[in-house]
Amino acid sequence: MTPLEILVLVAAYFGVLMLISYFTGKNDSNVDFFQAGKKSPWYLVAFGMVGASLSGVTFISVPGWVEGSQFSYMQVVLGYLAGYFVVAFVLMPIYYKLNVTSIYQYLDGRFGKVSHKTGAFFFFVSRVLGAAFRLFLVAIVLQQFVFDAWNVPFEVTVILSILLIWIYTNKGGIKTIVWTDTLQTLFMILAVILSIYFILKEMDWTFGEFLVSTEFDQYNKFIFTDSFLERNHLIKSFIGGAFITICMTGLDQDMMQKNLTCKNLKDAQKNMVSFSLVLVGVTFLFMLLGALLFIYGNANDIGIPLMDGAPKTDLLFPEIALNSGLGKTLAVTFMLGLIAAAYSSADSALTSLTTSFCVDFLDIENKPEHLQKRLRKKIHVLMSIMLVIVIIIFKYVLSRNIIDSLLTVAGYTYGPLLGLFAFGIFTKWQIKDKYVWIVTLISVILVTILGNIPAENLGGYQIGYELLPINGLITFLGLVLIRSNKNH
Repeated sequence: MTPLEILVLVAAYFGVLMLISYFTGKNDSNVDFFQAGKKSPWYLVAFGMVGASLSGVTFISVPGWVEGSQFSYMQVVLGYLAGYFVVAFVLMPIYYKLNVTSIYQYLDGRFGKVSHKTGAFFFFVSRVLGAAFRLFLVAIVLQQFVFDAWNVPFEVTVILSILLIWIYTNKGGIKTIVWTDTLQTLFMILAVILSIYFILKEMDWTFGEFLVSTEFDQYNKFIFTDSFLERNHLIKSFIGGAFITICMTGLDQDMMQKNLTCKNLKDAQKNMVSFSLVLVGVTFLFMLLGALLFIYGNANDIGIPLMDGAPKTDLLFPEIALNSGLGKTLAVTFMLGLIAAAYSSADSALTSLTTSFCVDFLDIENKPEHLQKRLRKKIHVLMSIMLVIVIIIFKYVLSRNIIDSLLTVAGYTYGPLLGLFAFGIFTKWQIKDKYVWIVTLISVILVTILGNIPAENLGGYQIGYELLPINGLITFLGLVLIRSNKNH
């Protein structure tokens, strides 16, 4: 597929998004931008959330992960499933009862202003890093397969990507995103299914033959180790996965903002449960695709592409889809899936960052009506510029498989949120609000030190995703130390 063809495809895709934006953004009100008028159909939100959760990171990195980790990522995914049920039946009732625009308003009512701002700050850092990770991944693929041919600098690729997102989210905000995410999820799932179909057809296999083949046996190991010391032990991965979901969905304004656009709590819970089941199935499809890509690559002497001189498994899927002669349909499908995956998480991140900054830091709901809209639009532009800067910085500092980096970062930044919400929900104590930021800062510093202790100094124990609950526990214990004599 030539760079020009890919560019035309991207332009056509954005044309469709602009059309959706035109119809959903006609009202251009803050209520629609932040809450979609609380009228979103639950099944649309559920389907759209699949794309937003998976993102470009899953689309590229999970298939690339199969070579080294085989199917062990499914241990984490099953943990996700448990976490989604906690979100649906513990956290959502609280948010709906309080009728919040930003979920961190709960912390204000429970503890005070400093807790509210601290919680929002940690979301802010987490989401800026998360959205930048995801967009960075897609930007490098677009760069390698499209813009390098015209000598366009990486920085220009990033600015164009963010500019397009800003244009179609500028008026409708979350109301537009509920609809665009549905379309984007559809493209993403189609891309995986069609990719599997075309590669199987090329290899002259049926789906059943692929599943029982000796080649597939080399990649389909689910449980890797019996040693609890290892990083990817089943129990550690499962517990880590559950907490990642509770934090990265339930305590994350980006993911919860869509859920809070449902008409009522019952609809929101139906959405969360059905979404979680679909997500597990779709992730398993990605793992199957990953195994198939490596089998096909080995059979046809397709090497793992290099980036900056080093092999990068993340680039195997685009390499096979775009350059291995499997036909235009697969190439088009892949590009649509990739663009959909990336932008479905980036557009909602931009909207939620704007929402959180306006509601949590600028207290926009208490400002005069004529100022609110102007302020929101300015912040939306500022958030776009900030994402551009962070992605460009990533280009020069990132190594290791990206999804692993993303989940590790979450262990540092979502932990204080976990501790704050757990303390608020499961205890009746009040705290000395002015000291909360100190507790959370100490927690992040301690966990950063802990996460970097070599395994040999811990008797061979490798710390994995359980860093997140440990971080939450340290924050929780710190809050116990600053509790006041009053009860909530």
